[in-house]
Amino acid sequence: MADSVVIRTERFPTPYEVETPPGAEGWEQMYPEYLVVKDERTDAERERFWFPDGLHWNKVLYPFDSITVEATYLSVGQYSTRLLALPPALGIDIRVVNGYLYLSPIPVTDPEEIGRRAQEFGKRAGYYFANWEELVERWREKVEKAIAEMTAISFDPLPENLESEEAIFEGRGRSVAFDVLDGYQRLVSLFFLVWQYHFEMVTLGYGAFGTFFQFCKQAFPDISDERISRMVSGIDVLAFRPDEELKDLARRAVELGVDGHFDDPASTPDEVLAQLADTPEGRSWIEDLEKAKQPWFNFSTNYGFYHDEPSWINDLNVPFAGIRRYVSALRDGHEIARDIDAVRAERGRIIDEHRSVLTAEEAAQFDELLALAQRVFPHIEDHNFHIEHWSHTVFWSKMHELGALVHASDYLASPDDVFYLNRHELSAALFDVVQSWAIGNRPSGRDRWRAEVERRRVIVEKLRDWAALPALGTPPETVTDPFAIMNYGITSERLQEWLAGPGGGDDRDGGAADGARLTGSPGSEGVVEGPARVIASERELGSVQPGEILVCPITAPSWTPLLGTVAGVVSDSGGMMCHAAIVCREFGIPAVVGTGYATKRIETGQRLRIDGGHGVVEVLE
Repeated sequence: MADSVVIRTERFPTPYEVETPPGAEGWEQMYPEYLVVKDERTDAERERFWFPDGLHWNKVLYPFDSITVEATYLSVGQYSTRLLALPPALGIDIRVVNGYLYLSPIPVTDPEEIGRRAQEFGKRAGYYFANWEELVERWREKVEKAIAEMTAISFDPLPENLESEEAIFEGRGRSVAFDVLDGYQRLVSLFFLVWQYHFEMVTLGYGAFGTFFQFCKQAFPDISDERISRMVSGIDVLAFRPDEELKDLARRAVELGVDGHFDDPASTPDEVLAQLADTPEGRSWIEDLEKAKQPWFNFSTNYGFYHDEPSWINDLNVPFAGIRRYVSALRDGHEIARDIDAVRAERGRIIDEHRSVLTAEEAAQFDELLALAQRVFPHIEDHNFHIEHWSHTVFWSKMHELGALVHASDYLASPDDVFYLNRHELSAALFDVVQSWAIGNRPSGRDRWRAEVERRRVIVEKLRDWAALPALGTPPETVTDPFAIMNYGITSERLQEWLAGPGGGDDRDGGAADGARLTGSPGSEGVVEGPARVIASERELGSVQPGEILVCPITAPSWTPLLGTVAGVVSDSGGMMCHAAIVCREFGIPAVVGTGYATKRIETGQRLRIDGGHGVVEVLE
């Protein structure tokens, strides 16, 4: 057989060259028109470069769930372009392709404009840096106020007959029909509001770290990205607090002598709680559990961007699995506390090693930039708990309540069918529901929407069979957007590696052969060998065994109890500042992130060697 020929390409397929999977025709109609590729934008978009946001949206978007895309990238754009004026980058354009989200950073190419923006950024960022602690506290108060307002919204079923007499005798002057419409609009508005807050501080956190990063790259030409990121490690942030609550509950179970109830992994949380309720010690543990739930169990099992991703508060399986792991470790005599002192000692060693080769002037600048990066860096992780987890948990809970109301009104066949309508369509459907209820008439859109939901249900299933390409369009000569580089690992070098691979990085079928080599971003240094465990989502976490190398699209914050048992981590998405990389550095676990398609190239059971310091994954067998 002749040797295969690898043809090097200069670009990836454009959005217009991507074929629709059979049976998914018309998928574009599910989303607002500004989220999909349109013919009238062809000339501009053919020249653009796009990459998937697999970090947050690694699955097909339900029509309603596209609200998370809108809220996120409105906020990204306005802070980058209009509010803070990031010098090298404007916002990020967004499109949905075959149900998956793709991003296109908009660079600033004019040196004079970069200079003007740098002056504005310096003034505006300087104010925040000078008042950082006060503004962070004010940020928390604003977000928690919005979450409280969101929590107060309720969607009670519409009365079958007359409304209560109190509506008249209290002189309310409005119907529950108005309350439904108003509640939905306020819920949507509050969701956009918390995302307005999201990038207020975190953009500056990335900016401060990015400035320090560039200084290090110039001062130490051979330094790795991962080594720079270790200089801001050893942090104590809210993102670790839910995991710490699980450790405390495990310790408490051992202290109370009720740890035996966690021995059987087949026991459901409800069964364990029922057993615990039979004894005073068990009831004491349950009280501790209830105290921990608010707010720390408002923690999504993934990233919280999909309505069907449960949170700990409404699905105890994930936190109970973590408690079981910690109980087992404690009884085996292992220390379950994070060794933050070791991480900080290593951080200090790295800082001293590099600072020692600088001149006095350079060292002073190094100290200043490092101090600022360390000061603001915790918020890069802190904000996740309040926004993606706490607020999203409340938002999706309220949306499920609304779905139950629509279903109880006999408008849609199932409560979850509301998620097959985008937010604009649902607003119109809700008016149809309450208007027809108000006059006792049959809703005009009932049959049409029921049929459309069934059509879309089939489309979503067909789109799930399509593997999102690692990139689309023509790569830029140089990637300058700080979010693309630090969060997603999209660098000029990475794109060239993908283009040099079979089919321009589109080798997604079949497992990798012995000796295969994949590259990604250095996430957390260290070299380790072990068997691969490939999972597609949080639903497969139970299959992961101690000592395996976890291969996944991306890790989520709530996976932290699991990360303490694996030998290493390999992810499809992410850069040096993604959650997976940060957590693995904090736990001393080797990690390679942003490989593009490791989950498509590696099979469970294959033996891997990963080098987290250089971003290399080797398939040994």
